Amino acid sequence: MKKLLAIVLTVLASAALLASCVGRQGADIDLIRLTYVQAPLNVPSIVERELGLFEQAFAEFDLPVEYSTLTAGPDQTAALASGDIQFLFAVGGTSVIQAAAGGLDIRIISMYSRAPQAFMLLANDDNIASAEDLEGRTVAGPAGTILHEMLMAFLETGGLRISDIDFVPMDIPDAQAALAGGAVDMALLAGAAAFNTQQGGAHLVTNGEGLVEGSIVVATTQSFYDTNPHLVERFLETQREILAFMDENPYQSLEMTAEATGLPVTAVAAMRPMYDFNMEILPSDIAALEGTMRFLLENSMIDHAVDIESIILT
Repeated sequence: MKKLLAIVLTVLASAALLASCVGRQGADIDLIRLTYVQAPLNVPSIVERELGLFEQAFAEFDLPVEYSTLTAGPDQTAALASGDIQFLFAVGGTSVIQAAAGGLDIRIISMYSRAPQAFMLLANDDNIASAEDLEGRTVAGPAGTILHEMLMAFLETGGLRISDIDFVPMDIPDAQAALAGGAVDMALLAGAAAFNTQQGGAHLVTNGEGLVEGSIVVATTQSFYDTNPHLVERFLETQREILAFMDENPYQSLEMTAEATGLPVTAVAAMRPMYDFNMEILPSDIAALEGTMRFLLENSMIDHAVDIESIILT
């Protein structure tokens, strides 16, 4: 009888342990880390953070949520591949392709946004108006990003290459400050930084329209999905909930974004139409990412082609 009782207790204890670990399949998952990126004007991220929707969603699995402030694409993809982050909630398609070409484990699970007009090249000097005017000039901005890709595509329209300018890699806040202080001739900016810089007197040289699609995606890894498909599905369900809230509460979403960015509500309302936050991966999105891949390959930013459909989680 004692032996039978011991067996029963062991089975019950094992069952309880299994139940408590439902959200911790794989590499001892005890929390969910995801990126929080406001720029260029990431309304879904701002709304989600204000409402705590991911925290609520993963509480069902007894998993706390932490946010990473990494904003540089290469840093984000490296942290994802290492397991330090489970979800990239807004990462440039350019960075994802470069990571995949470098052999990192990365998979696109949904779209975040498309916003070519939101990515801008700004200058203080009114004599800078065309691609040809960039020759010999100093441009600051984040390397390996959609903005970087836009710059290179714009240079090509004037028969120039990146080697024809002095490109200084900087994150957006530093590039904004460098332009304001006169340390550089032009800056690659987006979102609130671009708006505030234009308000300060800088003018638009070009935006991404006709140059890049401005594809921003949501990503995880194949290994994380293989061991935790239910968590990935819950993440996607929550993304749909965020977008539904935005559709049902447009003005409240604008107010949240204005407060988070420090912009007037009127400015957020003016910029909001630039962004398409439809999360479904459309054939046009795949075509745009394939175009970005070819661009990166032709400009030696990756050393071999990437099959875009193979890095989309289906």
